[in-house]
Amino acid sequence: MSRARQPPLVTGISPNEGAPWTKVTIRGENLGTGHNDLIGLSICGHNCLLTAEWITASKIVCRVGPAKDDKGEIIVTTKSGGLGTSTVSFKLLKPERIGILDQSAVWVDELSYYDMRTDRNKGISPLSLRPANPLGIEIDKGKVPLKDLENMFPRMSGDFTSENFSATWYLMENHSSTSFEQLRVAVANLKKQASKKNEGSLAYVKGGLSTFFEAQDALAAIHQKLESDGTEKVGGSMTQRLENVLNRASETADTLFQEVLGRKDKADSTRNALNVLQRFKFLFNLPLNIERNIQKGDYDVVINDYEKAKSLFGNTEVPVFKKVYSEVETRIEALRKLLLDKLLETPSTLHDQKRYIRYLSDLHAPGDPAWKCIVAQHKWILQLMQNCKEDFIKEQKVSVAGVGLEMDRSSALNRISLPAPVKRGGSFQTPKDDSWHYKSPQQVRFVEKLSDVVISQLPNFWKLWISYVNGSLFSETGEKSGQVEKLKKNARQRQNDFKGMIEEVTRRLVQLVRGALLPSSLTELQLRQYGGWDTKTPLSGAWLTQVIHTVRLSLEALSALEIPNDLLQVIQDLLQDLRVHCLLTTLQHTEEDVKRLAEKEDWVVDNEGITSLPAQFEQCMIQMLQSLKEPMECKPGEINILNLDVVQDKACEQCVSIIKVFIKCLEQLSTKTDGDIDTSHLSVDLASPDLFGSIQEDFSSKPEQRLLIILSNCQYLERHTFLNLAEHLEKNSFTTAEKIIRVSIEALRQLDEYLFETYVEKKSDPIVGSLEPGIYAGYFDWKDCLPPTGVRSYLKEALVSIISVHAEVFTVSKELVPRVLSKIIEAVAEEMSRLMQCVSSFSKNGALQARLEICALRDAIELYLTSESRTSFKQAVEALPQLQSGTDKKLLEELLNKFKSSMKLQLNCFNPASFQPVKR
Repeated sequence: MSRARQPPLVTGISPNEGAPWTKVTIRGENLGTGHNDLIGLSICGHNCLLTAEWITASKIVCRVGPAKDDKGEIIVTTKSGGLGTSTVSFKLLKPERIGILDQSAVWVDELSYYDMRTDRNKGISPLSLRPANPLGIEIDKGKVPLKDLENMFPRMSGDFTSENFSATWYLMENHSSTSFEQLRVAVANLKKQASKKNEGSLAYVKGGLSTFFEAQDALAAIHQKLESDGTEKVGGSMTQRLENVLNRASETADTLFQEVLGRKDKADSTRNALNVLQRFKFLFNLPLNIERNIQKGDYDVVINDYEKAKSLFGNTEVPVFKKVYSEVETRIEALRKLLLDKLLETPSTLHDQKRYIRYLSDLHAPGDPAWKCIVAQHKWILQLMQNCKEDFIKEQKVSVAGVGLEMDRSSALNRISLPAPVKRGGSFQTPKDDSWHYKSPQQVRFVEKLSDVVISQLPNFWKLWISYVNGSLFSETGEKSGQVEKLKKNARQRQNDFKGMIEEVTRRLVQLVRGALLPSSLTELQLRQYGGWDTKTPLSGAWLTQVIHTVRLSLEALSALEIPNDLLQVIQDLLQDLRVHCLLTTLQHTEEDVKRLAEKEDWVVDNEGITSLPAQFEQCMIQMLQSLKEPMECKPGEINILNLDVVQDKACEQCVSIIKVFIKCLEQLSTKTDGDIDTSHLSVDLASPDLFGSIQEDFSSKPEQRLLIILSNCQYLERHTFLNLAEHLEKNSFTTAEKIIRVSIEALRQLDEYLFETYVEKKSDPIVGSLEPGIYAGYFDWKDCLPPTGVRSYLKEALVSIISVHAEVFTVSKELVPRVLSKIIEAVAEEMSRLMQCVSSFSKNGALQARLEICALRDAIELYLTSESRTSFKQAVEALPQLQSGTDKKLLEELLNKFKSSMKLQLNCFNPASFQPVKR
């Protein structure tokens, strides 16, 4: 649908530049059909419709407003033609400030003039200058603070032009130290000023009396003239007609100028509002500026502007100012909430926390934001610790079997283990794996992660509290204000609450570690909260040592913060329990490792008649003590756990158990049958294989040989290994080392005695059992026998058997030879004595034969005779008849010499000079 007229077109403006409120004439085409048709007029983007005066369709007069743009078009909008265009532009010049006595081509509203120098809230007349000293005496400013005056006189003012003026306030502020006489002078001055004002009004009235009288006379003459004139009788009085004419003229004038005057009043109001906006643009622009600065993060600017606005307009009574200021307060309240939300966000740095707390303090936020931040940080740290535990528990549940197997292998690798075989004097070195961290058990990684959480969060938490207590959190310059002192007082009152927070954090740390490593130290309720770990495979001592190291580092880091020791005591107690647990666990795992030493016995005997087993056991124990060196070491604040009676007793008991387990291994090795032992790798290193070829051929497969080896090992353990262990235990603070070794030696001796008796029994029984059949072989009779010609074969066989035992024992350990042979010979001598005593009677030849054989046997093994065996031989000889003739004695001596000569080589092993160690 087309319009009735063409759009307005502006072709000229005069003048084409000027300051705001300059009167301009606009010319153009189709500028409207009348004033009501004109609905819009803007110059440089400012709406000038309020001051527009439509003249003709080609001319409009108006005033330019304070536009934002320096230069712009003139746009006219009419109902008939719509939005117009412009071919010219207007340049807006910066306005000059118009003083109260300066001439101006534009109207300046003087009714609401605001004085910026004193009180922004009170309007005064620009032409009435207030007196600087209404009392007329010297002003003496006192030292009464303004805040105290405001508290004493609420809603009052010391400004004598204010509606709420308080004379007492004014006197305390300006004349607090003025003397009473001076105040009397001030009263006299006030009275003089009042009398002058009254006299001036009366004089003004007296001076104008003549004028009043003349006016009265003129009015009276006019009245008499009108009374004498009779025209009022015809058409009414002349005054009545005049009054009617004047009333009609007034109504016509009002009709003509009502719209113009209304627009003028509206324009005046607009100019007044614009003037106020211009003068107080800081306040009116403040809400928008606050929004912009908040978005940019310039919180310092916002706070400074708010403080300025609060000091200027905080107590204003002007409605428009109150409305704008309430909007400012709304924005500031939103800023407080925003800053509080940012303060309570986690994670957050200590620097940001301090900054937000200082902002909230400057904004006079309600409550105590710093304490709220401390409480939020406390909850955050506890939540982090709990999340750490839950993450590892979840990871544990979803772990695949292969990962678990790798962890088990890693755990086993870090246990105390020995390469097989380990020779005495050899070096022990735990294999190292560069990827140990990735294969470490979850409990170990959990403790490390948990410690990282505490060490990364608790220092800042503690520093935040210190800043809160000393007040530096609220003022960087250290200034002392009432608010800062109040907050510091609140902080001191909350010391017990914060102490409880630190105790809860340390207690939570300890309980989580106990749940992972020491579940038995928690109650059932605590286990449900802090447990849940897979404890089927306990940690080795090496991993527990790593945990102790981690906890110690955490304790050192917290102690460096100067946290009171009583708050860290729970960590000290945890360390003590971990050290005890590591000690007992290491001893227990060592016991398990010692059990497996029997599998590593290779039965290879060295020059001293022992195998590598004692050395492996000693190295195992030494390595155990070395691994306990760090856990047993007493750091500052720690005690020697071996000084605790309970721990000392358990450690002593466990050490004895380890040694008894090893002794049990020796016993098991001695009782194993040939089928239980793999002899494919066994060998005996002999210097003369040709001499002892038959012995070496079947050496390792004989149980008697293994008994000898174990007996030799037992001797070495008692004489060397256990003594060395006692020395190492004492060096490592095992105060019960003597008791441990004493009990161990007792157990070892019991095994040694048992094995020795077993071996002797196995070797002596065949020899002893062969004597009686040998003696009576061929129906031999002591009563009826031929003269002796030499030692019979049974005795030689018995000696060869003894020599065989000698060779067998000597091959293993020469130190065992006297002990073994002495015992066997005791049995042989006892049997010979019994047999001789059982003979009822001897013939001469029988007595000589018996004496020959007893003497031959006694002389051959004289080196190994004991008191018991000597007694047995003596009893055997005493059971024989005495030799009566020298011939018999001579024959006996000849036969003995013949016997020794014929068996010289065999009997040479009983010669002391032949006791030489076998060289390898």
